[in-house]
Amino acid sequence: QVQLVESGGGLVQPGGSLRLSCAAAGFRFSNYYMRWYRQAPGKERELVATISNTGGSTNYADSVKGRFTISRDNVKNTVSLQMNSLKPEDTAVYYCNAIVATVRYWGQGTQVTVSS
Repeated sequence: QVQLVESGGGLVQPGGSLRLSCAAAGFRFSNYYMRWYRQAPGKERELVATISNTGGSTNYADSVKGRFTISRDNVKNTVSLQMNSLKPEDTAVYYCNAIVATVRYWGQGTQVTVSS
């Protein structure tokens, strides 16, 4: 079955960096777009970044453009999110997402806390 497992979250000071990773299994990873979402306490889950199946096309929320970079490795079946210049408002649980055969799959999430 489809499995998505995120890692790499933690506590970081404002201005710092973190790299999130998502390991995918159970589907032909290289055929599918991948996405990162985040959900802050009391807020709706929001789309942060999208990457095409080949990695040739990416899209970002305006709030993270220029600071975050999404990438993928279709050999290792992983998708990553490099987060630089982090701000307190980036604090959230970050989720990896794939839509396979019209079903939306989520990982368990990884907590990112940006605080001094």
